[in-house]
Amino acid sequence: KSSLNSIYIPKNYLRRHNINNKKLISLLKKISKLEVVVIGDLIIDKYISCQPLGMSQEDPSIVVTPVDTKLYIGGAGIVSLHAAGLGANVNYFSVSGNDEYYKFAKKQLNLRKVNSKIFVDDSRPTTLKTRYRSSDKTLLRVSNLQQVSISKNLQKKIFNEVKKIINKVDLIVFSDFNYGCLPQSLVDKIINLGKSKKIMLTADSQSSSQNGNICRYKNMNLITPTEKEARMATRNHEDGLIVLANQLREESSAKNSFIKLGPEGLLVHTERKKNNLFHTDKIAALNLVPKDVIGAGDSMLISSAMVMAVGGNIWEAALLGSLASAIQVSRLGNTPLNINELLQEIK
Repeated sequence: KSSLNSIYIPKNYLRRHNINNKKLISLLKKISKLEVVVIGDLIIDKYISCQPLGMSQEDPSIVVTPVDTKLYIGGAGIVSLHAAGLGANVNYFSVSGNDEYYKFAKKQLNLRKVNSKIFVDDSRPTTLKTRYRSSDKTLLRVSNLQQVSISKNLQKKIFNEVKKIINKVDLIVFSDFNYGCLPQSLVDKIINLGKSKKIMLTADSQSSSQNGNICRYKNMNLITPTEKEARMATRNHEDGLIVLANQLREESSAKNSFIKLGPEGLLVHTERKKNNLFHTDKIAALNLVPKDVIGAGDSMLISSAMVMAVGGNIWEAALLGSLASAIQVSRLGNTPLNINELLQEIK
């Protein structure tokens, strides 16, 4: 039984995969032993709450007045904050502009004990996404950003920082929003380094208003694209989800994949093994009345990856990732997860 009335736990799924609450709680508690590296674009989300005044008389546009402004850390920044909130020791590497949003991000990351190394790039602003909202609906989104790849010098600096701590790392997470923080040469070097140390690797490459390709992250333990992102990466717009999931796993050489289906939930796909009764299953969306879907995928990515890094199987990881996502969408803005929120939903 869930403490948030809008969230439910899928009992049939638990039975199918022989999952019990005791094991889930044990996995969540082990997260505090993890050393996690998160690499990816820093985004600041600005929410401007507006009061509608009516229609303009001059042209067919809505007139609003701003009432309240709130800033949240988004992008790979919130992924690192979720990881810290769930108890892990987190190292976050990114780039930003030399501006007020960089200072805001550093302060928030420090407050929540994320070890962040954000390199200032004077040639770009910190990525800022402004949402004008009224009555729980987004009226307009304005993005202030650059999509140029970071310089070879900055790539080298990020790689060297990862290399410094690699011997104590359990999990590397690529949280790619395709704004230039993760050029292919840097990705390949970090993947090779991670593989040589047998570290778990996971990736998400987002394509909403921008273009990305999740298949450029080769040999991941877990990838988590949306259906649209999976279809873009495989150039497959015709086949059903199972065929798509197979093709995605083959092209990316990923061991496991989640295909996120928005309000339809999640398709879980894993390698077929002889003793596996299932290698594909579906979890319905666990929150029936989401308030704000921004950041649902980020919370799922990091929660699932950390559960796998402490020894959970793909089915347990998918369930706890879905639960984290359901909690995240129950509130406005990108608020970091807390381990107690997940424990409370399971108990």
